[in-house]
Amino acid sequence: MKPRRPAGRARYPLSLRRRPVRWDKQQPTWRQARPALIAEALKRAQARPSGNWYVVGASRDARADRPLSATVAGQELVVWRTADGRPVAGPGSCPHLGAPLADSPVRCGTLVCHWHGLALDGGPFAGWEPLPVHDDGVLMWVRLDQVGGEPPTPAPVVPPRPQLSRSVVAVYTGTGICEPEDVVANRLDPWHGAWFHPYSFVDLTVVDTPDAEGAAEDGFTVDVSFKVAGRFVVPVRAVFTTPGPRTVLMRITEGEGLGSVVETHVTPLGPDELGRPRTAVVEAVVASSARPGFAAARAAAPVVRRLMTAGAARLWRDDLAYAERRWLLRSTGRFPG
Repeated sequence: MKPRRPAGRARYPLSLRRRPVRWDKQQPTWRQARPALIAEALKRAQARPSGNWYVVGASRDARADRPLSATVAGQELVVWRTADGRPVAGPGSCPHLGAPLADSPVRCGTLVCHWHGLALDGGPFAGWEPLPVHDDGVLMWVRLDQVGGEPPTPAPVVPPRPQLSRSVVAVYTGTGICEPEDVVANRLDPWHGAWFHPYSFVDLTVVDTPDAEGAAEDGFTVDVSFKVAGRFVVPVRAVFTTPGPRTVLMRITEGEGLGSVVETHVTPLGPDELGRPRTAVVEAVVASSARPGFAAARAAAPVVRRLMTAGAARLWRDDLAYAERRWLLRSTGRFPG
């Protein structure tokens, strides 16, 4: 049974699936999920400029008392906040004797090395050089020109979001043995949703693809219902696009939570001890709703945020396995796509 397209905001946020289709009875999607279509979408995403900006974590994780630790392409980094709340970033190794600055405290906006007390206020000092950093209110970005090798830009490409003060924001971070392209390719395959994640998605139909005649944009449009409990679901229309080579954006264009977004950012970490590539997934969910009752969700944001993060973690447990499998097949010359 083809799912009904969501038409604006319904009277109630939940809908009842009156004729639910069993997992094994749903329409197969393998013919529609053409490898060439996914590969072309991935190729176009990789060709988009990034300005050498990499997401390194959530904004709230860069605090005034301790640094945010990150790794990009094997380079150790630290990000912290000065006394006036401004973010600063730079190498995570102390220029004196190589102490891990991630283990050092921040005092009054100054990062103090816990080995010998070398103090960094965010400016160049004793061989330590700061890096360009950008706090977009949800995520923290660092620019690494030697890693990216592209013409640098003053700021990263941040997708449009709902007003943060009227939203609930959650950020999930995970790591997989794969390359960034394997994660991006996973997100550019919406057909796997109801098959691979039946605990979260049902009644999924891809209604528009980038190669479709008259396609509105270079993205995938999907009608899908999010499972809540039993036969209760939330049907929406969502569009997947790639504003950058390491970013996939899903935004709700019709149905409950209109305008809400899920941003999936991937960052190369460098090889593990076996020489295999490691990639970080940093996913930001910015949920918003015009319903009066959504104010209660904002008031309970700490609890709601934990639930949202737990849901993302469950999905990414599967999707990182998907990406890791893709990399394994590619690295051994067995990938059929």
